[in-house]
Amino acid sequence: MTDLMRAARLHDIGSPMTVDDIPIPVPEHDEVLVKVESCGVVPNLGNVIKNYPTWFPDLPLPTLPAIFGLDPAGTVVAVGKRVFNFKAGDRVYVNPARFCGSCRNCRNGDAMSCERFGFSGYFGFSREANDLLRHHPYGGFSQFMTAPQYSLVKLPESVSFDQAARFGYLGTAYGALKRGKAGPGMTVLINGATGTLGLGAVLLALALGVTRIFAVARDKHLLEEVRQLAPQRIDTFSTTSSESLSQWAFANTAGAGVDLVVDTLGPGAPASAVTDAIDCLHRGGQVVNVGGVSELVPMNLFKLMAAQVQWLGSNWFTAGQGQDLADMAERGVLDLSVFETTAFGLDRVNEALSSIADRHGGFTNFVIKPQQ
Repeated sequence: MTDLMRAARLHDIGSPMTVDDIPIPVPEHDEVLVKVESCGVVPNLGNVIKNYPTWFPDLPLPTLPAIFGLDPAGTVVAVGKRVFNFKAGDRVYVNPARFCGSCRNCRNGDAMSCERFGFSGYFGFSREANDLLRHHPYGGFSQFMTAPQYSLVKLPESVSFDQAARFGYLGTAYGALKRGKAGPGMTVLINGATGTLGLGAVLLALALGVTRIFAVARDKHLLEEVRQLAPQRIDTFSTTSSESLSQWAFANTAGAGVDLVVDTLGPGAPASAVTDAIDCLHRGGQVVNVGGVSELVPMNLFKLMAAQVQWLGSNWFTAGQGQDLADMAERGVLDLSVFETTAFGLDRVNEALSSIADRHGGFTNFVIKPQQ
C-alpha cells in the first residue's frame, strides 16, 4: 500500500470533479480503513452539488474540496484498537450516516435525530452538521476511506459489492416501510415506484410480506416491468391515465382505500402527485415521506385530522437495518438480481453523473469502481 490514494473531489460548486492524489487516511481508535471496491452513484447527486446551496441553504454541503460518494462497499484493511466486531478482510457496506453520540437525541437512542446528523460524502441536515462531517471527510469516490465501526454492515459472499452499493436507497425504503409498520394483510401504495428509491420500496414490501402493492408512476412500460416482479401481488397505475388515482385505489380495494402510502417522488414531481396519493388512504392510514418534492405541498389539515391520517417523515436507516438487508439478501428473501449494473472507473465520475438521466428507471444501478 502506497501513502497516496486517488479520490474524486469537488473543488467548486458547478465545476466538474477532479481526481486528485491525496494521503491515505489513518483510522482512529474506533474506526476502520476500507478499501472501496464499489460506490453507488446517487441520481440526486447532480442536484445536490449544483442546486442544494440555493434550494436548501440549511442543508450544508461538506467543506470544499470534498469527496462525495454516498454508498461505498469494500473490504476492511485495517482497524483501530477499539474496534471489536470487525477485522481486516471483512466485506462491508459503509452506512454514511454520522451522528455525534452526545446530544440529547443520541443519548435517548434516536441517533437519526442527532442535532448534527449528516451524510459522509453527501450533505448535512443542519447548520451544525459540518462540525461533525469535518471529522468524517471521506466519501466512496476514493480508493480508501475511514469509517466508524457503528456504520458498518457485514456482507455475505452472496451479495456483491455492486449490489451492496445500492443499500442506501434500499435501506431508505426499508426504514420508511418499517416506520409505517408494513407487513402481511396490508395494502401499500408506493408513489414513484419505478424510480431508484421507489423500486427499492417495492422489493422491500415484497420481502416484508405486504399482501398488495399499488405501484404508481408515469412510465407504463417500466410499471409493467415492476408488476412482473410479483404479478399476483402488484397492481400498477400510470399517472398519465385520465382516471383519478383515488377512484382507482378505492375501486381496487372494494371501497376500503389503502393502509399506507410510501412517497418516494423526487424534486421534479408536482405537489399534486403527493396529495393525489394521500387521497387514497382509508381512515387511520399513514403516509411516510422519503421523497424530495421541492414544491410546497398544500395540506387539507382538517381532512387529515378528521380521518386520523398520520404524516411521517423518514430520511434514512440504521446500520442495524442495513444488516437486515444483507441477511435477507443472503437467504433469498430480498431479490437483488433485478439490478442492471453500469460501472465507471474513478476517472469517469463526471461522465457517470451526466449519464444517469438516461438510466432504465430504478433498475439501473450506476456505480463507481475506485480501484479501476
